Amino acid sequence: MKEYHFNLPLLQSDIEMLSAGDKVYLSGEVFTARDVVHARLETLIQNDQSLPFNLATACIFYCGPSPTPAGKICGAIGPTTSARMDKYTPLLLEHGLRVMIGKGNRSEEVKQAIIDYGAVYFVCIGGASALLSQSVVSRETFMWDDLGAEAIHRLIVRDLPAYVAIV
Repeated sequence: MKEYHFNLPLLQSDIEMLSAGDKVYLSGEVFTARDVVHARLETLIQNDQSLPFNLATACIFYCGPSPTPAGKICGAIGPTTSARMDKYTPLLLEHGLRVMIGKGNRSEEVKQAIIDYGAVYFVCIGGASALLSQSVVSRETFMWDDLGAEAIHRLIVRDLPAYVAIV
């Protein structure tokens, strides 16, 4: 097991050096997206409409930040169970997505798609959401604010800890 510090977006050469079990610290831009956002992204793709961000350079974090306490930059950012996004993931990978963060197992179809498209799936430790939020240096609601915590939030993180689960 190795340890790496990466600035986002990840380069393909960064992904290729990783092995399952490696610990990483990620710094840069991360977009949050859960179930409803994934459904909306799928609809945009199916209707040949523009996506709100470039999938090829995006890092999608399966989480919905909790409300921001007074004096803080961001509320807790615990990872969501990634399997809930599995029905959308192969399509997003096909359209350029290469970096995902969540928690838990992925389906065999998603595992194979991650390998086939040269992507990486990182996991964060569940239950440490308040600690993870300490890596957030800025937060803004990026799109679909009608979804509240489920909206796309743009986070700038510094040294967000994660582990390589699938590469």
